[in-house]
Amino acid sequence: MELVSPGLGLIFWMTLSFGIVLFLLSKYVWPIIMNSLKEREEGIANSLEAARKAREEIKNMQSDNEQLLKKAREEREELMHEARRLKEDLIEKAKAQAAIEAKQMIENAKLAIEQEKAAALGELKNKVADLSIEIAEKLIKAELTKANKQKELMDKLIHEADNQLN
Repeated sequence: MELVSPGLGLIFWMTLSFGIVLFLLSKYVWPIIMNSLKEREEGIANSLEAARKAREEIKNMQSDNEQLLKKAREEREELMHEARRLKEDLIEKAKAQAAIEAKQMIENAKLAIEQEKAAALGELKNKVADLSIEIAEKLIKAELTKANKQKELMDKLIHEADNQLN
């Protein structure tokens, strides 16, 4: 039963040794542990604050990124629209230029045809006149070889000229 009911001396020495240990712990060890716990608590609080700030920054960055992406898409669409409009303008200008050039070529061809036609008609008239003169010369030579015929022709021409004058 000694184990169940300790002696008064044992209780005294145990209380004294517990008091000394408690005093030493509270004087030297406890402040170090408390400072460590306080530093750790501050570190955790700082880490939590940094994490909160980081989350806010990430949210801000995400919204900024979304705005940048939206702006980039709008700029891309605007550039594409401008490129399409420029392409259409270039095509229209090219069509207009081609139409003007085709019209000019047609006009030049018509003018060249008219000039060639006039030249051909002039040449044809000259040939017809030359042939008519040759035929007339041959006819007159054949007709005027006889003296009677010459006199009759002269009288006839004078008479016609006289009628035209009156």
